[in-house]
Amino acid sequence: MTASKDLLSKTRGQSTYQAILTAIRDGIYRPGDPLREEEVATRLGVSRTPVREALGRLQEKGLLEAAPGRGVAVSILSMQQIFELYAMREELEGIVARFAARHATEAEIANLERLNTRFAASEDPKVAAQWNRQFHARLYDAARNRYLRQAVEDLQETIALLPDTTFIQPGRTTTATDEHVAIIDAIRRHDADGAEKAAAAHIKAALEARLIITKSET
Repeated sequence: MTASKDLLSKTRGQSTYQAILTAIRDGIYRPGDPLREEEVATRLGVSRTPVREALGRLQEKGLLEAAPGRGVAVSILSMQQIFELYAMREELEGIVARFAARHATEAEIANLERLNTRFAASEDPKVAAQWNRQFHARLYDAARNRYLRQAVEDLQETIALLPDTTFIQPGRTTTATDEHVAIIDAIRRHDADGAEKAAAAHIKAALEARLIITKSET
């Protein structure tokens, strides 16, 4: 009975953690916004206990920071942190594409193409961002490396702190579509070097778009 309760508590805590992370990614909670246990619990329809645990985990990962009044707020990334984040993303996504070129099946490649087609057709930047996340998630599947996947997913959680999606920049969805095609083509050829270079170029372009957005907001 106790084991069942512990499992239920862990499941509730994880779902609460993911719900708060999604709210940060979707801009419901933006950098600098305070998060109060009672308000978050009410919004999610859960007790304060899993919220307290989730906020603690998010703070440990650097996604939340201490705020005046003993509370927490969504962390604000400095420009230096943004550069460091994208530098790591460029390396990791490059390795993902390299491994995918070695292991991806024809079915997985076809699925990447389908996801990219849906991404390209997205007129809403938020919808484009959702398809983009699915595209990259399937790349992680194709890489066949659980440790690499965990490292990339941890990085993706920090990326959730970046306000807005880069797809709000005019033309970014179109150029990103072409970048995805270059990655897919290299994977189809089993060209590990080419896939890694294409993925690295993709992330460099994403950083350039991010910097344009960041400068326009300052």
